Amino acid sequence: MKNISNELLFTSLFKAKTEEEVERIIDKYPDVFNNDNWFPLGGSESMFGIVRNQQSNPIAALVEKVTNSIDAILTKKCLEKKIQPDSIDAPQSMEEAVHLFYPDYKNWDLREYRRKQAEDIQIIADGPTRDTSVIIYDNGEGQHPKDFESTFLSLVKGNKINIQFVQGKYNMGGSGALVFCGKKRFQLIASKRFDGSGNLGFTLIRQRKICASNLNRRSSHFEYLKLNNQIPNFPITDLDLNLYGRKFVTGTIIKMYSYQFPSGYSGFAQDLNQSLNEYLFEPILPILTVDKKERYPNNKVLELDLFGLKRRLEENQSDYIETYFSEEYLDQLFGKAKVTCYVFKPQINKYDVRKSREIIRERFFKNNMSVMFSINGQVHGYYTSEFITRTLKFNLLKDYLLIHVDCTNMDPDFREELFMASRDRLKQGDEANKLRDYLGKKLRKSQLDSIHKNRKDNIGLESEDTTELIKSFARNLPKNSDLFNLLQNTLKLDEKHKEIKHTERISHKPKVEVKPFLPKRYPTLFQLRNKKEGVNVIVLPKNGEKVIKFDTDVDNDYFDRTESPGDLEISLLQFKRNTETGGTLIGKKDDISIVLNIVKSSPNQGIIKLSIEPSEEVKVGDEIEIKASLTAPGENLEEIVVIKIADREVPKEKTPQKEELDDYIGLPELHKLKKVDWKNLESNGIEMGYDIVMCPISDGDQLQKIYINLDSTVFLNYRSKLKGEEQILAAEKKYISSVYFHALFLYMITKKKKYSILQENEMKNETVAIDEYIKELFSNCYSEFLLNFGMEQLIGALED
Repeated sequence: MKNISNELLFTSLFKAKTEEEVERIIDKYPDVFNNDNWFPLGGSESMFGIVRNQQSNPIAALVEKVTNSIDAILTKKCLEKKIQPDSIDAPQSMEEAVHLFYPDYKNWDLREYRRKQAEDIQIIADGPTRDTSVIIYDNGEGQHPKDFESTFLSLVKGNKINIQFVQGKYNMGGSGALVFCGKKRFQLIASKRFDGSGNLGFTLIRQRKICASNLNRRSSHFEYLKLNNQIPNFPITDLDLNLYGRKFVTGTIIKMYSYQFPSGYSGFAQDLNQSLNEYLFEPILPILTVDKKERYPNNKVLELDLFGLKRRLEENQSDYIETYFSEEYLDQLFGKAKVTCYVFKPQINKYDVRKSREIIRERFFKNNMSVMFSINGQVHGYYTSEFITRTLKFNLLKDYLLIHVDCTNMDPDFREELFMASRDRLKQGDEANKLRDYLGKKLRKSQLDSIHKNRKDNIGLESEDTTELIKSFARNLPKNSDLFNLLQNTLKLDEKHKEIKHTERISHKPKVEVKPFLPKRYPTLFQLRNKKEGVNVIVLPKNGEKVIKFDTDVDNDYFDRTESPGDLEISLLQFKRNTETGGTLIGKKDDISIVLNIVKSSPNQGIIKLSIEPSEEVKVGDEIEIKASLTAPGENLEEIVVIKIADREVPKEKTPQKEELDDYIGLPELHKLKKVDWKNLESNGIEMGYDIVMCPISDGDQLQKIYINLDSTVFLNYRSKLKGEEQILAAEKKYISSVYFHALFLYMITKKKKYSILQENEMKNETVAIDEYIKELFSNCYSEFLLNFGMEQLIGALED
């Protein structure tokens, strides 16, 4: 029988670098780790399912640990001020808590102050690089040993549910990391109360496998260690636990052994730091990631603070971001939400498009999150780039657009139906589907539309005349055939009346010189565009939408910057009900969301747009008086507008199309490229090179252009075997027609059959756009096959 003190037991376990080393300690002290000293996590073996059904991603699971650390620090700060965290005197939001507990929080924008604060939450690497263990430390409230079972080791007690300024509720999110702790699921927890009272308590959690239980059980379960029927503990003044810049005095420290990171992860200060920045888009507190010299002796950056992707985007704006803007939505569907869109440059620094895209994805899209939904800065769910191609239909922006949706101020009931309890993915329900449709509708009408259009228009290459191809198709294709219907559903109809040349009207008006926009950091101008004397009335149809424009002189990023941002506040001054229609309004009188759905856009070159729609509550003849206030140092700038609800607009009838207008099918534009043309495409984010054969460009569900590379390695190699100009011209025609029509029909059939293409990507499958799939297909032997094996060769092969 071997005895060991609690202090030595903790030290041995903490120094163990992998789960194999923990296993050896357990084997060495069988009396300490006998079956009678293990107790089911959460008080019941049936809690296994709750743990298993948490986060599906190891990084998202780590984020939950970090979130718990943030909660613990804010709770400690509250207790230090002698305020009960669940009382009405406590902060009612995380933002309010930071303002109260950290009055100098704005100093965190400076690296020196941010680094110092970040030391309160540390994520530290331990063990070998291919079997990494993770240590998470926080200088938070800590727990007495007697309270472990109602805090760290509970799962559904809801001990945070009445605290308004923390992220967690049910105390179960942090357990999700257990399933990624090696094969044995070892996790060491140690904690001491922030006021220094009591001992340092610790316990070890593990998974008891079915075959190891020696009982007739149907599933595994998680269990934790107690000695003499209590959480093991011992007194400390401080401990040297290899924390960065300090010893452990109070707070909590957790070690997860042999953590299962996604493949390709290396140093904490780079890969993990970047991933956590994505999941923590705008955290309340900064965090420090720490690696060790013995793990990466050549790495010069081993410690790196992180403060969220939002700040990284702003810090690197000039290098990576072409433009960014925001829209704030106020709608009866979900309440309030703010959406910020970041559009990346097609090329960065001296790199070509391919390398630029790789760098952008590595630094800002490490987890394939193109649309992030966050609450209090933590991402709770996301869409991949398929939202950009399928819903927005902005294919050219697929690799260059990041959208952040802040759901913090959404209606709580709607938000609860939107996210899973694990806070790592969206539910598949009515609310999620309605929100997706809403975002698609609004963003298609935002600045993104003109940005996408400009990228298409700026390519500026002449297309080949496809008139003869169109005529040949139309002449030989029966109008009621399946092939005609396939083409008609996928391509644009090229109507005869479009061929009629109209005489251009010559304008004799002198050109107005556009003055350069010189923005200011803070606004001094805010005025309704085309403002009239007296009361400005805007007529809004009951089923319509109006865009109100305001002139301003403030920076485009005024609503979105981290330091000293502003806002456009819309308030309801007066509501006059049409007495003839009658009816009453539901809700507060000053709640503008009862009467109007509103979209507020961030400033754009001196213009702020306000889009308004009437809610279901208002009637024809109602009058709504609103005030728009642009925040500014000193006194806000204000404008007052009266909105009168008018009769419904009659939808415009579409002019019936004559059958003879459908004589021709509009084929995609054919563009032949030489090496001199590549730069033109690359400047707009379309990758070109010797290894690329073709590139299809679609707009939504329509294939609009096909670029064929005449300087591809495939064609140059094929052409090098030919002699004489006649053979080379014939080969070029074969190459162009084969690539063009094969690409055309592959695209049409894939679209018609509604196939979804997935590509395996590390731990998950990633949706691939059809045009990208076809481009890859031609770059991987398919075009070489078309050139070298025509119909004659294939028939000959069969005869042989």
